[in-house]
Amino acid sequence: EEMVAKSIAPVKRDFLCPPPVAPLMDEKKSKRQLKRERLQEQKSALHICPAVAKSGNVDSCVYKEKCRYSHDMESFKSQKPDDLDGLCPFCPYGIACRYAATHKKRNGELNVLKKDVQKLLWKNKMKFPKADDALNLLGLELRPPKKTKDKCLKLHPREKKLIDFKEKLYLAPLTTVGNLPFRRLCKALGADITCGEMAMCTNLLQGQASEWALLRRHSSEDLFGVQICGAFPDTVAKTVELIEQHCTVDFIDINMGCPIDVVVNKGAGSALLTKPMRMKSVVEASCRAVETPVTIKVRTGYFEGKNRIDSLISDMGNWGVNAVTVHGRTRQQRYSKPADWEYVYQCVRTAPSTLQVLGNGDVFSYLDWNIHKSNCPELSTCMIARGALVKPWIFTEIKEQRHWDISSGERLDILRDYVRFGLQHWGSDSKGVETTRHFLLEWLSYTFRYVPVGLLEVIPQKINWRPPSYFGRDELETLMASESAADWIRISEMLLGKVPSGFTFSPKHKSNAYDKAENG
Repeated sequence: EEMVAKSIAPVKRDFLCPPPVAPLMDEKKSKRQLKRERLQEQKSALHICPAVAKSGNVDSCVYKEKCRYSHDMESFKSQKPDDLDGLCPFCPYGIACRYAATHKKRNGELNVLKKDVQKLLWKNKMKFPKADDALNLLGLELRPPKKTKDKCLKLHPREKKLIDFKEKLYLAPLTTVGNLPFRRLCKALGADITCGEMAMCTNLLQGQASEWALLRRHSSEDLFGVQICGAFPDTVAKTVELIEQHCTVDFIDINMGCPIDVVVNKGAGSALLTKPMRMKSVVEASCRAVETPVTIKVRTGYFEGKNRIDSLISDMGNWGVNAVTVHGRTRQQRYSKPADWEYVYQCVRTAPSTLQVLGNGDVFSYLDWNIHKSNCPELSTCMIARGALVKPWIFTEIKEQRHWDISSGERLDILRDYVRFGLQHWGSDSKGVETTRHFLLEWLSYTFRYVPVGLLEVIPQKINWRPPSYFGRDELETLMASESAADWIRISEMLLGKVPSGFTFSPKHKSNAYDKAENG
């Protein structure tokens, strides 16, 4: 009881151990030093030209002497790291492949940005007739309407094909870790609906390849949506039209709850909660511009203690949205304090019967899922976010209605599947291997928070419980419980071989469930 009161996971006394001594941190390198190292690395023979590596012919590169990559194949072969064990998942990399001889075709991924579309976006020559018509109809653009023979708009929102979210297990869009390999893994473990990482509308309209990569879809994702974030009706409407034209998606989700400063300062994300009229304009313009169902994700409000979504949700059905997801926290709370599910229930009961309302926040076991469904039968479903990051087998637990006391070997098999999916997605050359390793380590910075069911005095574990230092039931389970990045790197080496010399890792997401709330 004392441990639970302090939000510490109540691990059985026999498994507790003293906390580890924090290692001394290395001195942080300056930006100039990092840039110098990157330039030196680019000049290395290990950075072989992709065209030369694929063909095995030095003359195959169209840039010849002007190419920024190395064309020295013999030096590359002498310095290339040892090949990894296993079969190559696919291979357009030729001699750069870390899996040597076994090559397969690339797996089925969709929503890849085409070069001709990217060039139109770069030159700002992309046409958006449907978005322009919708914006002009709503009086949201001052420019004069274009003369066209037939200005027929899309279907009325009530005539659109709708997505039924009822009772389906929905993996939330998750920044950084919610990538395509992770979503494939969750699909295999029981998720019904998946959604891509949040993409910024302005970056998509500029044709940034890194942002378009967030829209990629695997063929196993049978019910898939993308999440976008923008501050103004015209940019969001053009983005949804662009996605409908060039991507295969089942729905488009507009993020109106992101609490990150860099997003809020641009007037997007949860900043829209303070501007309900602009919020309405963004949604109406987007819904009129496309036939694809549009959903939105919001928080309860901007400031703590000042919830306001219940006053808007009764009108949201008239805006044209298919569904609304309510995260039971304000922007000011970020991820601290438990989610306010009583307020989520209030929003569900306030909403019109035609509008599907989903709840989000702190679902970490099948009991949490059952409680929310029984407390509010009108709730369409629960979106699962951090719970899936810590233990992606939560989808299996909910479907089978059990607490899965998963072994360390079974967890390692899940990590091995993720690595296989990662190599298929990011590539099997040295760069692809290290990219897979980077995202694996980002994910391991969440999974160490899981405490095995067999070690707990109280079941189930709550998402805000901080795991104490403890011994696992075997050496691998103890390693997986470590909060040290050095131990996460050891796990990655079990799956991807030795790390390069001088390798370091620091998690991208410094904030977590234990941090206190911040203003701003």
